[in-house]
Parts: sequence; C-alpha cells; structure tokens
Amino acid sequence: MEFKTEKKDWIFLFLCFLVGIVAEESFFRFQIGISYFVFIVCFYSLFFWKFRSFSFSHQRFGYLLLISIWILAVGYYTYDTALFYLLNVLVIPALVIFHLILVTSPKKFEWSNLNFIYYILRRLFDGLRYNATFIKYTSRLSKDSNNKKRFDVWKKILIGIGISLPFLFIIINLLMKADTQFARILSNIPNFMTFRGDLVFRFIIIVIITFLFFGFLQVLLQRKVEMIQKNGIIKPLSMDGVIMMTVLLLLDLVYILFVAVQFKYFFSGTLEDSFTYAEYARRGFFELLFVTMINLTVTVAVIYSTKQVLGFLKKAIRFTLTVLVLSSSVILISAFMRMLMYEDAYGFTFLRVLVHSFMIFLMFILAYTLVKIWLEQLSLFHFYFIAALVYYVGINTVNLDWIVVKQNIARYEETGKIDIHYLNQFSSTGILGLIELYEKNPNVPGLETLLKERKQEREILKSDAWQSRNFTRDKVYKMLGELDL
Repeated sequence: MEFKTEKKDWIFLFLCFLVGIVAEESFFRFQIGISYFVFIVCFYSLFFWKFRSFSFSHQRFGYLLLISIWILAVGYYTYDTALFYLLNVLVIPALVIFHLILVTSPKKFEWSNLNFIYYILRRLFDGLRYNATFIKYTSRLSKDSNNKKRFDVWKKILIGIGISLPFLFIIINLLMKADTQFARILSNIPNFMTFRGDLVFRFIIIVIITFLFFGFLQVLLQRKVEMIQKNGIIKPLSMDGVIMMTVLLLLDLVYILFVAVQFKYFFSGTLEDSFTYAEYARRGFFELLFVTMINLTVTVAVIYSTKQVLGFLKKAIRFTLTVLVLSSSVILISAFMRMLMYEDAYGFTFLRVLVHSFMIFLMFILAYTLVKIWLEQLSLFHFYFIAALVYYVGINTVNLDWIVVKQNIARYEETGKIDIHYLNQFSSTGILGLIELYEKNPNVPGLETLLKERKQEREILKSDAWQSRNFTRDKVYKMLGELDL
C-alpha cells in the first residue's frame, strides 16, 4: 500500500514536537513535581484533539483508567512519598499506553484476554514501523520531480554558504583588528557559534520523544488491525482433573494440619517464649507472602486448567480449592494480627502500614476468588486488574506518609514513645509531623535540636524551577521559616 501524508499530518507532527519539548522540560531538567501533571494535560490535549472524531471503545473502563492516571500525576504535586515517586515514573506511562490502546481497539475485542498483551506489543511495534516508513517517505520527497527545482536552489544556497564561511572568517578578523569600534560591536553579539553539547543532547531527546508520540498515535487511528482468531494466539493450558485433585488434596492436608496445630498460637495474642516481636512479625509476613502467592497462583491455575473437567470430579476440585482459599485466609488473618502486635511494640513505619494495606487488599482478592470457584461465569482477570488499579491509586491518594505520622504521634500521646529520627528521615510529611509534635509537646528530648538543624537546611526543600513545585515541600519550607525555636 502506498504511503501518503497530508497537511494535517505535518501539523500533527509539529504539535508532537511541542509536546516533546514539554516532556523534555518536565522529566529531564529538574526534580519532577507539578511538571508531571502539566505534561499529562498537554499530552491528553494532543490526543483528544487528534482523535476528536474517533469512536472510542471500552469507554467505562477507559474513564476509570483516565481518572487513575490523572490522580497519580497530581500526586507528584500534592505528596512527597519517595516510593511512589519512583514507581509512578513507570506506572503512569504503562497505564497511559494501556488506556490509549484500549479505547482505540476494536469494540468487541476482550481486553481481559491474555492475547491483549500481544495486541499492545503489536501496536507499539507498529508505531516504530510507521516512523521508519515516514522518515523513508520524507527523504524521497526531495527527489521528486515536482520538488527538484526547489531542492536544487537550497543545495546551491548551502554550497554558497559553505564557500563563504572561510572568507568571512578571515575578513571579519582583519576588520576587527583594523577598527576597535567594529571589534567592540561584534564582541557584544552573543557567541552563537559556541558549541553547546547539552543543547544538542536535549534536542536529540525532543526529536526521539516527538517521533515516539507521532508514530504511536498515528497507528492508533487505524483500526485495521490483524484480528486474532477466536481461539487466540495464547491457548489456555489444560490439565488432567485427577492430577490436579491429587495436588490439591496433598496441599489441603498440609494446611489443615498446620492450622489445626497452631490455631491457638495464631490467635492467642501472646508470644512463644522462643520468639521476639521482630521474629514473630517477620514469620507472619513471610507466611503472608508465600502462602498467598503460592496458593493464589495454584488456585487460579487450577480454575483455568480444569475447565473441561465435569461431573463429580469438578465438584471435588471446587471443594478442595475452597479449603485451600480458606486456609490461606486464616494464615493471612494471623499475619495481620502479628503485624498489629509488632506495631504496638515498635511503632509505625511506612513499610508496616503498606503491608497492612496489602493484607486487606489480598483479603478482597481471596474473597472474590472463593466466589469464582463456584461461579464460573465470573472473570478473575477483570476483577484482579480493576481491584489492583483501585488499590494502587487508593494508597497513592490517601497519603500513607501522613497516616504513619499521625499514628506515631497518637502512640506517643498514649505511651510517650516516638522515634523522631525516623520521622526526620522519612519525608517532608515526617517533618510536618515533627513540627506539629513540637507545637504540642516542645519538651520531647532532642526534638528542638532536630528542628533547628532542619530550619538551617530548609533551603534544600526550595526549588526555583517550576518543574519541581510540590505542595508538601513548599508547606514544610514555609512552616520551618515561621517556626519559633
């Protein structure tokens, strides 16, 4: 098929170049702050302008993804959490790619199918191939007969400039030596011939980003996708029902024995003499990690690999899966209680609160999986993906840093114990907590000295670059300046 470009394609390429400049300014210049949200606004403005007459598919789920992307982007301005700062650099682009490919995919194409991953990879590859074809096409334009005269003129101009440069260099130097006023005038002109490697590097980045946007969005306009057959490229695994039943029975026997022997130990709320609080909580966490991951993986694998099994064997497999999920739930609850005991003894940290929230998320996953075992028409991947998205956006939104700070302050008011050095190194939110604690209890040992050091170093929190603007850091900077020590 012949490759053609129209005037609107060149306009779109220019707009992609402008968004590329915004992307380079947002991500490659200073620490990311409000710049991420600014970039998302510009990028989606470009997208919706380009696709203004396009009929989108999967719109309800698409809106959920779009809202999630915007919330995560705003988080770079509102909060100052190091973990999410790093994670969202990758998570947001992944969600953007998923969202754009989803809403531009064929309406009857099921995104929860594993073949959708193949479809995403094909779209990304098509974008790169489009750029290669576009560059090849534009390089041929100069050789067309219609443009030959114009090309010859520009070629002659460039040859003339090349010939003139040595003469101009010699003549200008001689004239500057002959007349000091002329030399002074030229010396005031900015030295535009000075090589700036950083500008060249930035321009290369902008060009790369421009063509990534251009090629990717251009191919998304084309719904002529190689449709995957009904059976799909990735065929579901099928396992023998008797084999699966044997595996599940052995696993269930181990977990039933484990839970029965240690049930009182799980929920007594006391420690064995041989364990410290740290060992007790650590064992609970690894039980959570291994049991939920292994058992959940086994459960999902069995559900999808025994679809062809019927009759009594099918019911028996469902029953053994139910026992497996319930056993996992018991151990998960035990781990949750252990972490509570550990926090009561040693206080709250970001990791401990994050683990707690992850445990609650896994309880919802296990509950839905239990229902899925008996209701085959439900889709696991639909729920898992949406639940994971809502959970991840939720923990970004609720500001876990502030929860940790408030819990530690509340624990101090009850027990008189607090780790001010952890809050000091925690994040900008931790410093806010220390200021609040000082205003209520200025006699906390070492707190005043710590805040004096922070006040002397407050300039570190301030940035003159618009890209790095952050609400929490700006607030801490202001409050440290107003703090009377």
